[in-house]
Amino acid sequence: MAERGFDDSTLWRISAYERQRSERGDSGFARLPDSTLLSTSMNAELSQLERVHRADDVLEIVAACIRYRESALILLRHDGLVWPLTLFPQNNLYHLPRSIDASLQQGSRDMQVLAVEPPGLRPPGHMALERVAERPGYRSLPPLLWALALHVPTARLLREIAGHAAYRIVSSLSDEGALSGALKPSFIRLRSEIASQRDIAAWPGMDAERAARLLNGAYLQGGLIVMRSHHAARDAVDAHKNLRGKH
Repeated sequence: MAERGFDDSTLWRISAYERQRSERGDSGFARLPDSTLLSTSMNAELSQLERVHRADDVLEIVAACIRYRESALILLRHDGLVWPLTLFPQNNLYHLPRSIDASLQQGSRDMQVLAVEPPGLRPPGHMALERVAERPGYRSLPPLLWALALHVPTARLLREIAGHAAYRIVSSLSDEGALSGALKPSFIRLRSEIASQRDIAAWPGMDAERAARLLNGAYLQGGLIVMRSHHAARDAVDAHKNLRGKH
């Protein structure tokens, strides 16, 4: 099998990806010519997620990249295809050869992480022009972060913000037009109030899953304040056991 280029606009089927892994021992996606590696902190985070059985959790992996501002190639399994998502947190960009937005909104219960690798390309404007892909594949990161928080299978709070806590959203945070229904007024309310996940779940039109998705989205955007000792702090609700596909 010929190795695909990083600028290919098509996506691999799972069977082709697995055959590539079996025959060549790698994912087949283009790599940078220098010895690019994931950081020690990122590798430690991935090991920890492996230990708690969340290594295939899309949102946890993305959150780790955002937290450490680490560029990475995340190979996603979704709808029978492999989606090579490259995050560039420091540039507030991501790259995909094809938009995933419509597919996410149609349903993403099968989405999981196949592998996390060093990035195989660079962001636009990098002084080393080699491995900078065609510009149409680069997109603004914030809308994707909201879309993932609202639509990926995970309906529980991210590990970093779960536990005994209360939350508030910073007043300057935008929802990028992603929120609708009960999520929108809850988002606005959290910009002026402090509440636990249990409190938010009891607001009109909300439940534990919607509360988790809202808080996860705000956290990924860097706009969530987590308070562990506030009087409103409560233990997190496990919404993962009751997935309803609510957005």
